[in-house]
Amino acid sequence: MAAAKEEVQRVPFGRLPTGEEVDAWVLRAGGVEARVVGYGGAIVALRVPDREGRVADVVLGYDDVQGYVDGRAYLGALIGRYANRIRGGCFRLDGREYALPVNDGPNHLHGGPLGFHRALWRVEPLDTTEGAGVALAHDSPNGDQGYPGAVRARVAYRLTARGELVVDYRADSDRPTPVNLTQHSYFNLTGDPARDILDHRLRLEADRFTPVDATLIPTGETAPVAGTPFDFREPAAIGGRIGADHPQLARAGGYDHNFVIRGGGLRLAARVHEPGSGRVLEVHTTEPGIQFYSGNFLDGTERGKGGARPGRRCGFCLEPQHFPDSPNQPAFPSAILRPGETYSSRTVYRFGVE
Repeated sequence: MAAAKEEVQRVPFGRLPTGEEVDAWVLRAGGVEARVVGYGGAIVALRVPDREGRVADVVLGYDDVQGYVDGRAYLGALIGRYANRIRGGCFRLDGREYALPVNDGPNHLHGGPLGFHRALWRVEPLDTTEGAGVALAHDSPNGDQGYPGAVRARVAYRLTARGELVVDYRADSDRPTPVNLTQHSYFNLTGDPARDILDHRLRLEADRFTPVDATLIPTGETAPVAGTPFDFREPAAIGGRIGADHPQLARAGGYDHNFVIRGGGLRLAARVHEPGSGRVLEVHTTEPGIQFYSGNFLDGTERGKGGARPGRRCGFCLEPQHFPDSPNQPAFPSAILRPGETYSSRTVYRFGVE
């Protein structure tokens, strides 16, 4: 990608119903432009060149802040306190049971109806020599959406000269509590939100995934992907096997599953190539899992950017995370943050062409 001057610009984005003004922070570096807002900490635009140098926005979203207030699909948002689902909206920790709001059938999803995606994060420019960035902060009080402990969450977005969007997460708490933060952007590397993503070719660095029950809660096992439609160890079209006769696909209406990423530390978790434009997205993360969601519940009823109405499977999500329902699954990696500890996680979205 051609180099570009690193810069941060602040522009108006709209007013919340409560009266607060919300700005968009425009980051430019490495030929990529990202726009971030304080409401939900959302990435509202991500402009990336194709193999011919033509730039297009590759994430779904809305034209103004009211769209994010009204939206139901978590487009572009930061997710917390707990990304993904918790069975029955409850968990037991240190001998005490905690009840959470149920907002996804019988389960708790993405931190509840007033999770971090509904918070107005504080935003300021990030002082860094490594790219253009912003720092976001949100303080979640004890009892927020039923969770114990006061949690201080900090997220940094940074664009580098290599065409990478680096997302760093940090949190601490004054009581033991589950914490599992992620980013919920929907990608469409064609740059056209009206087109489906079924021709995108996906590779996942995962030998196993976590099967789910009828309410999309993990059963507690990890199952091999070999011989199933969940085998993306070699690049395959997202739509190639999405209609296969498999009970896991039937339960989710497609892909909406957590994959167990090989290895540890910051490593490649996923790679997506869109053949028409040549755009490539790589996702590197320190997290143990990544949720691959094929946009099964997008239904074309919400008005998005430029009047587009993305329909079913017009965007995909790759959400680095701890496993769903980990507070109720002792065999899964622990997602409990205790006083004196720091939750720390990094995800890198690297863009290129081929």
